[in-house]
Amino acid sequence: MTVSPASPAPVRPVGFDRDRYVDLQSRHIEERRRQIGGKLYLEMGGKLFDDHHASRVMPGFLPDNKIAMLERIKDELEILVCLNAKDLERQKVRADLGIPYEEDVLRLVDVFRERGFLVQHVVLTQLEDSNQVALSFAERLERLGLTVARHRVIPGYPQDTRRIVSEEGFGLNDFAETTRDVVVVTAPGPGSGKLATCLSQVYHEHARGIASGYAKFETFPIWNLPLDHPVNLAYEAATADLDDINLIDPFHLAAYGEQVTSYNRDVEVFPLLKALLEQLTGSSPYASPTDMGVNLAGSCIVEDGVCREAARQEIVRRYYKALVDERINDAEADVSERVAMVMSRAGCTPGDRAVVAPALAVEERTGEPGSAIELADGTIVTGKTSDLLGCSAAMLLNALKELAGLDDEVHLLSPASIEPIQTLKTEHLGSKNPRLHTDEVLIALSVSAASDENARRALGELQNLNGCDVHTTTILGTVDEGIFRSLGALVTSEPRFQRKALYRKR
Repeated sequence: MTVSPASPAPVRPVGFDRDRYVDLQSRHIEERRRQIGGKLYLEMGGKLFDDHHASRVMPGFLPDNKIAMLERIKDELEILVCLNAKDLERQKVRADLGIPYEEDVLRLVDVFRERGFLVQHVVLTQLEDSNQVALSFAERLERLGLTVARHRVIPGYPQDTRRIVSEEGFGLNDFAETTRDVVVVTAPGPGSGKLATCLSQVYHEHARGIASGYAKFETFPIWNLPLDHPVNLAYEAATADLDDINLIDPFHLAAYGEQVTSYNRDVEVFPLLKALLEQLTGSSPYASPTDMGVNLAGSCIVEDGVCREAARQEIVRRYYKALVDERINDAEADVSERVAMVMSRAGCTPGDRAVVAPALAVEERTGEPGSAIELADGTIVTGKTSDLLGCSAAMLLNALKELAGLDDEVHLLSPASIEPIQTLKTEHLGSKNPRLHTDEVLIALSVSAASDENARRALGELQNLNGCDVHTTTILGTVDEGIFRSLGALVTSEPRFQRKALYRKR
């Protein structure tokens, strides 16, 4: 059967001007370096590459916007990556990619180098002699040809500025001998010690007679958006596990009589930054944490309503993620309760997520797990659990049929093609679950596409699942979770497992 070409996928609403951002931001960073009059250490808050959070809350912001902006001044800068030794000890994982922080450091170095950036130094922060995992990782990095600077835990940080700005504080840290005029300091995630790394480097530069300064490129919270703007609240939800809180910058208010948005960690550490610069140079160019920022993202929002709604949806997703993480780890509901408070301030509820009710309705009707996906045009497609397919796999096939314009009655995979895979799983590979996962369905669909036009058309629609919201009524296994992540689908789940058990292989 020959199928007529499917209509192009609807264009999603855009709220952010990407080209304006890249142009304004690169010029602003160059201007700040000239104002500093020497070497600039630029703390890069958030993710320098793959900033999926920003792209979700400000549609039109691309995950690689920041790196594209820095490419404008690539020959003048180098990138320094830092990593908190405590994050290594607790095996922290980058949630959006599903990989440990130490592996993400290696990935980031590769990505930056492939784009032509100079990356030679890694800084391990808050290192103690008992951090054997971190010390082993440092040795691994050095074997790979990278230079590792070890920064120690400084008692009294960040309040005891007299000790910190001394030979007994920053003076005990290794110095990373950077060579370019602009040094971008980045990390796999928040809480990695980027600010302390910048300040330590500035201390050592001045000890060597090299003029240097500091600025911060923190995308969130956006300083010139109101405190309770959903985009800023979405940042608070994303960092609920760190106890980050948005607040009015009290230093900026006192200096200029203007209310702007900052957050607690910047406000807490600002006296240290100011004291450091005053001790080194005799004065500080900054009267407030906001002054030290170079972020112009707020000036590139072109449709405020689009960004508000996208941010509210992100807050709800963060709520479900917190619930699932707590269920998997048998943890107290501290993070989910904090995100629930943010949801209340943003004026949204879990029911505002359009895919939740349809997925729950499938489960109520069938007595088995259900799932739902919202396509770009607002169409909701569901999937139910059957003897052949799990609900996520069924939903995936149904969504591809909808996108390809195929009738619901069309079978992309026949039972005869599915049953041999089930036999392989249960009789030879030791699986207790005969139903096909999403990866197995996609492989079977790829095989069918060689001889079946319908399967070929359906497979060609995979790219149009990027950015689609998905909800499942049970926690996804790692295989299905990884497939949806690769497809760019934004998945949430009810915080319960499909079956009761003490040991779970996800």
